[in-house]
Amino acid sequence: MIYGVAILAGCFLVGSILGEFIGSLMGVDSNVGGVGIAMLLLIIIVDKLIKAGKISKPALDGLSFWNQMYIPVVIAMAASQNVLGALTGGPLAIVAGVAVVLISWACVPLLSGKQKVEEQAPVIASTIGGEADA
Repeated sequence: MIYGVAILAGCFLVGSILGEFIGSLMGVDSNVGGVGIAMLLLIIIVDKLIKAGKISKPALDGLSFWNQMYIPVVIAMAASQNVLGALTGGPLAIVAGVAVVLISWACVPLLSGKQKVEEQAPVIASTIGGEADA
């Protein structure tokens, strides 16, 4: 479980450092995209470790635990900062924020519909296989 937490912490540190660097490049005294970078790194690293068979079940359990506890809190904190920035940033920031939320909502049915078809395929295949055996 410690290894999973270590992977998460490493991704968070790299994301924070890169976010601060991007912020300084843009002339902003803030972390720009650090949480997003950390999340992408976490997804990429864990995916590669799973495909290579180099991550244990306890390490995945550690990642799962912190996914459920930590990441939603960090995202909520980042979202509250973004809202405050948008309110003080003028109407263009508010319009951009609303547009992103609406586009995201529009994509949810598309993505969830695809997932339902993929989840049902093994059930249908096992049912067909079960009937053939009987």
